[in-house]
Amino acid sequence: MNEEELKAYLASSGAFLDGHFLLSSGLHSPNYVQCALALKDPARAGRMGAALAAGWKGPKPDVIVSPAMGGLIIGHEVARAFGVEFIFTERENNVMTLRRGFTLARGAAVIVVEDVFTTGKSTLETDEVVRRHGASTVGAMSVIDRTGGKPFPFPTASLLKLALTALPAAECPLCKAGVPVVKPGSRKF
Repeated sequence: MNEEELKAYLASSGAFLDGHFLLSSGLHSPNYVQCALALKDPARAGRMGAALAAGWKGPKPDVIVSPAMGGLIIGHEVARAFGVEFIFTERENNVMTLRRGFTLARGAAVIVVEDVFTTGKSTLETDEVVRRHGASTVGAMSVIDRTGGKPFPFPTASLLKLALTALPAAECPLCKAGVPVVKPGSRKF
């Protein structure tokens, strides 16, 4: 799956949205990529997961870990492509943690998989969980990278890099114009 094919599919699936959005990071943007709309097609989700795994240049992971909610489908598909187990983190009392009986073996090599990188907060919180359990994050992957090149402390790979505007509310021209804001993501503030 190349970038042009992915862009066309994201557009045709309705995943590219224009408006005034409150991102999970707390930033505001006139654009949003609702990956859930793109990942609802199991065959396409499988192709995206396989493309991420095929493009990975680092060590093979022992397990894939994704933050809930956005990373669940693509993380599962990347794990399938690698032939490894998949688990996920979720927030409990506003702290990212493993629940549902999930564990990580000490020394396990982990790749964190997300739908979209924006500020990297969920990825870094998931990495903290991995390290608390004595495992090691060897990299992170996403369908979309909209970080603008913000570095992570480990290698990353994404299917598509997008330069989309993301601003604090105080600098948002849509807020200043009185355009109502929509919160489409899964994180609670």
